[in-house]
Amino acid sequence: MGLSELSVQKISSVLKKAIREKIAKYKPETDYKPFHHRLLGRDRYAMFSFIHSMNTSFGTSIWEPVAVILAQNAGYQAEKSYKLLGEIDNDTETRITEIIYGLQKAERNADKNEEIKEIRRVIKKGKLLKHPNSNVDLHVKIGDLECFFDIKTVKPNAEGFEVLKKKLLRWVALKLSQDRTAKVFTGLALPYNPYHPKPYKRWTLKGLYDLEGQEVLVGKEFWNYIGGGDVYQDLLNVFQQTGEELRPELNKKFSEFK
Repeated sequence: MGLSELSVQKISSVLKKAIREKIAKYKPETDYKPFHHRLLGRDRYAMFSFIHSMNTSFGTSIWEPVAVILAQNAGYQAEKSYKLLGEIDNDTETRITEIIYGLQKAERNADKNEEIKEIRRVIKKGKLLKHPNSNVDLHVKIGDLECFFDIKTVKPNAEGFEVLKKKLLRWVALKLSQDRTAKVFTGLALPYNPYHPKPYKRWTLKGLYDLEGQEVLVGKEFWNYIGGGDVYQDLLNVFQQTGEELRPELNKKFSEFK
């Protein structure tokens, strides 16, 4: 299933809005950097700062809304910046901690289905409360399966991956505290693979995540999963075409840095 023309237009609009807002609001850094400016040139450093600033805003301004459009194009229910409310009792919090400890010490293998079963067995009915881990980047409902994704930068560090794993298990608990029979899946989404064409292999993932169970979806895998089919190349084409349309506006902005 490819992208409909309407979805192409929606994605292009998201990209144009994000870039144009950045162009309108961005002001070159005024910090005095004598070594950087002399080595790279003040204009080149200003361009670098602009692009770096754009990169930091990709999550909420591009990845999340584009993911929602792809999921809706496939006929799924989808929402970005979703609030997952629930309550995690002490026994369940202890079970989550034990799971993480066992994975870290290599006393157990990562198995997302088994981890969900363990949480399902101990979770108690809870109130609809906001939790420190209530913020979900992307919520997609595929049939009766509810998926909760954390869309992350492509190279979190070791400590970051451990924290994220605990968050994913807590999301499972929050959902099951409201409906113990719910079909739920939580995972990490990385928008692209910086090691392409080699596979994404981060030693920090080893042992913590169920890679065979798709707990971590990278690049093409993620976009095709939420898009319900082979939509990855279509998505790249939209970025390419939109980038070409925006080139004159970007060049004009860059000329201001000279």
